[in-house]
Amino acid sequence: MNWTSLDSANQIDAIKQQTGYSLIFKHSTRCSISMMAKRRFEMDMDKLPADMPLYFLDLIKYRDLSSKVAQDFQVHHESPQMLLIKDGDCILDQSHGGISVDEAMEVLA
Repeated sequence: MNWTSLDSANQIDAIKQQTGYSLIFKHSTRCSISMMAKRRFEMDMDKLPADMPLYFLDLIKYRDLSSKVAQDFQVHHESPQMLLIKDGDCILDQSHGGISVDEAMEVLA
């Protein structure tokens, strides 16, 4: 599975219009906790459905997009943060050490 870089507001708008599931991983490239959470997530991400779009948001490079994600999906900004989106709505919001592919899979079941 590969990440799609989330680098435009149009992509966020498109995610809101998609049917089915999508996942957004918000990551701070300057934070060791964020790097550890990303590494743990990537070790298990092969458990996710192969056709699920996975979006990666670099919070340092795209701070304004992080704010748009928080506003559009009605979540509090965290870093690192994983959002599971279904039919344009955030159905799971995890941050820091709580980021878990296994928990996301339970929601998908």
